[in-house]
Amino acid sequence: MSRLPNLTPVTAVGASRELLADLVARHGQVGAMVSTMAHSPAVLGGYLQLSRAMKRAKLDRKTSERISIALQAQIGCRLCLQSHIDAARSMGVDAQEIERAEAGTSADTATAALIALAMQIYREPAAITDEQFTALRGHGYSNREIADVVGIVALNFLTGAFNLVAGLAPE
Repeated sequence: MSRLPNLTPVTAVGASRELLADLVARHGQVGAMVSTMAHSPAVLGGYLQLSRAMKRAKLDRKTSERISIALQAQIGCRLCLQSHIDAARSMGVDAQEIERAEAGTSADTATAALIALAMQIYREPAAITDEQFTALRGHGYSNREIADVVGIVALNFLTGAFNLVAGLAPE
């Protein structure tokens, strides 16, 4: 059960009203998370900016989605998890690879290394080692791709934690 009501461009106030009105004008509608985030213009604005920025990430979408699946399985947001599973499926990620991602790994060793980095950033970022960076570079990942993983973790933590606090769940 939702703890915070969805807002609309009519019921939102201030900066949130403007943000929601712009989103509705461009997309026709917004989802429950975005309309609920409108209770805080700072959270909604930050989410929108980070989300737009991460669309310019160097990592390919299939890899990003598998990282997101691993994170959301750990965070516990069923709404986000289902969204990322659906996105991965639409890109052709097979069922076994989705299951592996939910377990925090991949059959592809390079992708598994990135997922492991993401999970460590989420759980214990102070424990990341130079050897991990060397291994990631050995898989061919650039500094930009490695840095993008931090952004993916941040975006997933924001959305997952927000949905859990707000009480949003799949319908």
